[in-house]
Amino acid sequence: MASSSSNNPYIALKIPEFRLFIAGRFCFTLAMQIQAVIVGWQVYDLTKDPFSLGLIGLAEAIPSIVVALYAGHLADIKSRKKIIIFGNLVLIFCLITLFAYSLNLKNLIGRFGVLPIYSVIFLTGIARGFISPVVFSFMSQILPSKSLYPNAVSWNITVWQAASVGGPAVGGLIYGFFGLSVAYAAGLCLIFSAFILFSQIVAKPLPETPQEFQKRESLLTGIRFVFNNRLILNAMSLDLFAVLFGGAIALLPIFASDILQAGPQGLGFLRSPPAIGSILIGLYLTHHPIGKNAGKKMLMAVTGFGICMILFGISTNYYLSLILLLLSGVFDSISVIVRHTLMQTLIPEHLKGRVSSVNSIFVGSSNEIGAFESGLTASMMGAATSVIFGGAMTLLVVIFTAFKAKKLRELNL
Repeated sequence: MASSSSNNPYIALKIPEFRLFIAGRFCFTLAMQIQAVIVGWQVYDLTKDPFSLGLIGLAEAIPSIVVALYAGHLADIKSRKKIIIFGNLVLIFCLITLFAYSLNLKNLIGRFGVLPIYSVIFLTGIARGFISPVVFSFMSQILPSKSLYPNAVSWNITVWQAASVGGPAVGGLIYGFFGLSVAYAAGLCLIFSAFILFSQIVAKPLPETPQEFQKRESLLTGIRFVFNNRLILNAMSLDLFAVLFGGAIALLPIFASDILQAGPQGLGFLRSPPAIGSILIGLYLTHHPIGKNAGKKMLMAVTGFGICMILFGISTNYYLSLILLLLSGVFDSISVIVRHTLMQTLIPEHLKGRVSSVNSIFVGSSNEIGAFESGLTASMMGAATSVIFGGAMTLLVVIFTAFKAKKLRELNL
């Protein structure tokens, strides 16, 4: 079965409902990225307070993490399509509110300040907390065969990364040339397009739940499954600690300003290479899916990521730093694709929502806590030393995992 996927890199795209799914995912991600970059600029422009930018991430991350377990539980007992549709409707309402707020900005800002913007972002966090585990579990329902999972995961992650790269650029250009209201209107059009595309997918029946699971149905089922499945737990943990210790994104403003002497424009270029590297390797893996020795390749990829971070911390050359960030995106994406393919393959259909919600908490919390860890260590030992330390810790995690996680080391997809 794996050979059919490797011989035809477009095999998943031949399924009409999968094409609708990734088109909807692209529009959804692009809209959210546009909203994020515009809200950040708008809030900072109004407050001139860097701490206000941190509050934006907090206002969205906290509700998303809080509702994640219940969202995963709901994804396994209710129509997944209906949850996605309802979540998109909530996000449409959020963007309509932001658009309306931008039309009468001076009067409303004078009366309420930026509190309404934070309120909308809080609601956005709730909606995205419900959508995330449902999207993961819904994708497998529209694929007729598990042999398509590696190809579909590669396309899904590649499309997501493309939207993640394009969103900030598109949002910034629209905002710069046409203003705040037009930028929010563009985001609104995109999220409405996602709503239409997801609506065209035929609703799928809920997966059958074995009798033993019906008797102990709870919000903690996904957590129990993850901790009882050492292979998935080790894969999640490896990614968790790599992001927790190895990420340098939160410190890029310091590198652009003080170390690489690149200025604000250079900062914009520094943020793009990780996602570009991820897109390139994602397209490659749609043609050459990872099959044999997937576990060893995942460990090697996280090792490569850690080495890139160490060298990035040492580098004082702007162009070398760009190349290292590009390679870090390549290695990181290999790890993500292996983990997602493993999860799609091993998690029973009736548990995918709940287990995906646990993964969302792992990934979401590691990104936020990783940014905090980077800032804390940078304040104590300097930005460059902090990144080198994080890369070294990533390598130690890989060594520990390679010795302790035999099943992951010997994994074949």
